[in-house]
Amino acid sequence: MLVLVAPGQGAQTPGFLTPWLDLPGAADRVGAWSDAIGLDLVHYGTKADAEEIRDTAVAQPLLVAAGLLSASALGDSVAPDAVAGHSVGEITAAAFAGVLDDTAALRFVRTRGLAMAEAAAVTETGMSALLGGDPDVSVAHLEKLGLTPANVNGAGQIVAAGTMEQLAALDADKPEGVRRVVALKVAGAFHTHHMAPAVAKLEEAAQALSLSDPKVPYVSNKDGETVAKGADVVTRLVGQVANPVRWDLCMETFQRLGVTALVEVCPGGTLTGIAKRALPGVKTLALKTPDDLDAARELIAEHAGADAAA
Repeated sequence: MLVLVAPGQGAQTPGFLTPWLDLPGAADRVGAWSDAIGLDLVHYGTKADAEEIRDTAVAQPLLVAAGLLSASALGDSVAPDAVAGHSVGEITAAAFAGVLDDTAALRFVRTRGLAMAEAAAVTETGMSALLGGDPDVSVAHLEKLGLTPANVNGAGQIVAAGTMEQLAALDADKPEGVRRVVALKVAGAFHTHHMAPAVAKLEEAAQALSLSDPKVPYVSNKDGETVAKGADVVTRLVGQVANPVRWDLCMETFQRLGVTALVEVCPGGTLTGIAKRALPGVKTLALKTPDDLDAARELIAEHAGADAAA
């Protein structure tokens, strides 16, 4: 049984889209998406520097476009047994599941990125990953510092979010057992109360969406549960910008479903790294460049549709 997953903000690196645009029809497709959302995805995916693509309003559509492009390169016959995404990757996953078409997903994420960037501009905020330590100890320590455990990722990783002053205090006073605190390449305290102004704008944008119910199990960041109705998926997409990501619960659901393999779309690496630590025995593959496509197809052919009990 195979799950297809999409990474969240912070996974982007300068030029990461370049090799994908050499695939037949890819540049035209991304160009059409760029026209549809009023953002030059080709430029930002190939020429822009790290600071330019750190911009929330740029990074989020760029990540969804990359995920959709790399997944389509696997071929139309590829059918995962379940889908999920981390943070903004949930919009990519919604397109994988057929809840939204690709253009609608990109228009929605463009609104999301702009709204979250506007909310982030009110106060200087950010996010940092805590590596190692006991989750309960870390969460209690974060709350003492006024920080929010915005991403509970499992495998000993929690992401803290809050003001830059609060994050500086965390750097100076790590929770017991935490090996490192790593600042993330994001421009705001996502999945916290700081993002509340973005929720209303997304609620309005969601009303114009044409939705379908998921064609495959869609695993939600909110609580790790599968969601069967398209309207419920989008309601969760709206609310999640101001609520924590529970990727740990998503992985518990993968185990419960009997997942035996996980493929992470471009720019892959983050979620496969977590899965290697948290899901022993599950085969993983990250789509970094088109050179990874053949191996991904082989893994999908071996695991997708397989009887988990077997």
